[in-house]
Amino acid sequence: MFSINIYIKFALIAIFLLGGISLALVYGLGYSWILILIGLILLATYVLLGTVQSAAQLVQTSDFEAAEKRLGLTLSPKLLYVTNRAFYYIIKGSIAMQANKHEEAETLFQQANGLKLPSDNERGMVLLQLAGLNANKQKWTTAKNYYREASKLNITDSQLKEQVDMFGKQMKQAGATKGAQGMMGRSGSKGKQMMPGGKRRRPKMR
Repeated sequence: MFSINIYIKFALIAIFLLGGISLALVYGLGYSWILILIGLILLATYVLLGTVQSAAQLVQTSDFEAAEKRLGLTLSPKLLYVTNRAFYYIIKGSIAMQANKHEEAETLFQQANGLKLPSDNERGMVLLQLAGLNANKQKWTTAKNYYREASKLNITDSQLKEQVDMFGKQMKQAGATKGAQGMMGRSGSKGKQMMPGGKRRRPKMR
């Protein structure tokens, strides 16, 4: 998708708006309204689309620090077009994950999950992240609910579909381990010798 460098866009907005207004003050509206209109259109695209696309490109190259700075140039996430707002929160959540800020990441992914996403692939990715975050906190019921919701989606991305299936298998293994630990705990309470290795197995995070 074609995009204009954000700093060039800022310069163009200033040139067209200020130039158009200056010409209108000196020579009258005349053709200066065209410059003002172009400036307003550029300003509207900045407000509604923000810097999400360029930040996503930085995330793809694993430059998370630069991506966070680029997102910081967005005027306000509340003013973004709904789909771009969802991607804004997804990118912010991914950056928080990289910084091991799991509580912040969960809040951001929940915000994205409550917005309109373009396809089940993006929805599935968000749900899988939420499932993994809750599994890490051993909130198994919540993790399973997110996983079940993701597994019902029509995910066409083969890699993501494989990750969802793998997470489901790991959740089953975690459930089996939890059940075995419960049985061992009950046996121990009756005075029988407990088997070693009672650590609960967690699903792996990607």
